[in-house]
Amino acid sequence: MPRYRLTLEYDGTGFVGWQHQGDGRSVQEALERAVEGFCGERVRVHGAGRTDSGVHALGQCCHLDLAAPAAPEVLRNALNAHLRPARAAVLEAAEVSPAFDARRDAVARVYLYRIANRSAPLALARDRAWHLPRPLDVAAMAEAARLLEGTHDFTTFRAARCQADSPVRTLMSLAVTRRGEDIAIRAWARSFLHHQVRAMVGTLAEVGEGRRAPADVGAALAARDRSRSGPTAPAGGLYLEAVMYPAPEGAGGRATS
Repeated sequence: MPRYRLTLEYDGTGFVGWQHQGDGRSVQEALERAVEGFCGERVRVHGAGRTDSGVHALGQCCHLDLAAPAAPEVLRNALNAHLRPARAAVLEAAEVSPAFDARRDAVARVYLYRIANRSAPLALARDRAWHLPRPLDVAAMAEAARLLEGTHDFTTFRAARCQADSPVRTLMSLAVTRRGEDIAIRAWARSFLHHQVRAMVGTLAEVGEGRRAPADVGAALAARDRSRSGPTAPAGGLYLEAVMYPAPEGAGGRATS
C-alpha cells in the first residue's frame, strides 16, 4: 500500500480548521472527499499540524495511504480537480516510505504572522492580515521577540484549552521584520502550544505600540501566568508557512518541506 506526502496551501477563512470538527467543513474533510472522488477510496489524511478556524497555510503537509499506486503528478492534479471550489490546492505530491509520518517526522514548523501597519482599512488583505493603524516600533518588537527564543515554560502564551502535556517548548527563532507597511513575524519551533504564536504576536504588538517595554515581555514569560500575556491576535493573520523534514540521507543541507 503506497504512502504519499502532500504539500498544500489553503485559505482558512472558509474552513473550521484543519481537523474534523463536526460543525463545519474542515480542510481534512475536503481533502478526504477529494481522494474519494478521485479513486473511490475512503482514507484518513494525517496532517503535520492543526490549524484553527480562519488560519491559512502556505505549506501544510500531510500523508495518506492508497490501495493502488498513482503517479504523484496524477494524484496532485486529480485532487485539485476534486477540491474545487474549495480554496485549497495541493502544491506537490510525492511517494514516501510507508514509515513516514507527517506529524511525528517533522523537525520544525514555521508560522508566519502578517500585520498591516497602516491607517487605511484593508480591502484586499482583509482576513489575511491584522490591521493595526497605530505606528509600530519594529525594533522594540524584535528586541522583545529575542527574549522569547530558546527553551521556556510558555504557560503565559498558552490557551486555556490547550491539551499539550507540557507547556515547555523550544522556540528556535522569532523574527520581526518590516517591509513598507507590512510587518512579518516568523516563528520556528518543532511544535507549538495552542494559540502560542497568536498570543506572542498580540504581546509584541503591545510593545510596538509603546504599551509595554521589551523587558516586560521577558517578565511576563517568567511569570507563567496567562493573564500577563497580551491579546490573542486574530486568526486571519496567521499562516502555517512550512513544515520541515530531515534532508534525504546524503543530500546535506537543511530539512525540506
